[in-house]
Amino acid sequence: MHIDLSGRTALVTGSTQGIGHAIAVGLARAGARVIVNGRSSTRVEQAVQELRAESGNDESVGATGDLATEEGTRAVLDAFPQVDILVNNLGIFGATPALEIDDTQWRRYFEVNVLSAVRLIRAYLPGMTEQGWGRILNLASDSAVAVPAEMIHYGMTKTSLLAVSRGFAKAAAGTGVTVNSVIAGPTHTGGVEDFVRQLVGDELPWDEAQHQFMVQHRPQSLLQRLIEPEEIANMVVYLSSPFASATTGGALRVDGGYVDAILP
Repeated sequence: MHIDLSGRTALVTGSTQGIGHAIAVGLARAGARVIVNGRSSTRVEQAVQELRAESGNDESVGATGDLATEEGTRAVLDAFPQVDILVNNLGIFGATPALEIDDTQWRRYFEVNVLSAVRLIRAYLPGMTEQGWGRILNLASDSAVAVPAEMIHYGMTKTSLLAVSRGFAKAAAGTGVTVNSVIAGPTHTGGVEDFVRQLVGDELPWDEAQHQFMVQHRPQSLLQRLIEPEEIANMVVYLSSPFASATTGGALRVDGGYVDAILP
C-alpha cells in the first residue's frame, strides 16, 4: 500500500518528541507538509531540522505555542489558519494516588489533554468541511478503557477524547471529513521510561525494568513489550490517507492487545 499525502498540510500537536515526533516523521515521509508544534521555539526549530533529516521532506515547518492556553492556540491558528490533517497528540500523564489528585491537577489534565484538542477541532473543522476533505485524529490511550488506579485523572481525559471524536465525527457527517481516535497502548518514549522508573525503581537495567513494569502494571498486554512510537505512527498515517475514507467516528486500537475486549 503506497500512501501519498503530497499537497496535504498536517498539524501534529506536541510533536517535538516521542509519539508526536514519530507521527510527524511518518506523515512527512508520506509527502505531507508537517507543522511541528511545541512550547519552546528553540526546541521546535530543532525538531523541524530533525524531522527534515529523518523524513527526507524539506517542507516541514514549526509552530510554537502552548495549546493548553487560548493565547498559544491563537498564535498557532494565526500562523496556520488552514490544515488538511489535524493530529491532536499533545498530552501529559503521571502517577498520583486517586485521593491525592486535587482540583488544580484535574483542571490541568483536562485543559492540556482534552480542551486543547477541542479548540483546534472547532477552529479547523469548518475549513475542512468547506473543501470536502479532512482528517482529524485524537490520540487516546488504553487508559481510556482500562483506567489505571494510579492515574485516573489521565484516564478520564483519554475517555473524554473518545467522546470528543465520536461527537465531532457526527458533526462532520457527510462532508468528506473523518474524525477518529487512536487508542495507543503502553509505548516506549522518554516520558514512559521516566514513568517506568518511578514505579519500579532506578536500580534495574532498562530491559529488566521494562519487563517488571509490564508484568506488574500492564499484565494484560498480549504484546508483552512496550510499543514503539513508529507503530502508533503507522496507524495514524493510514487513517490520514484516502485509503481510510470509510473509517470515521471510530476508536482504532494500537494497544498490543492490552484492552481485553473485542471492541473498545
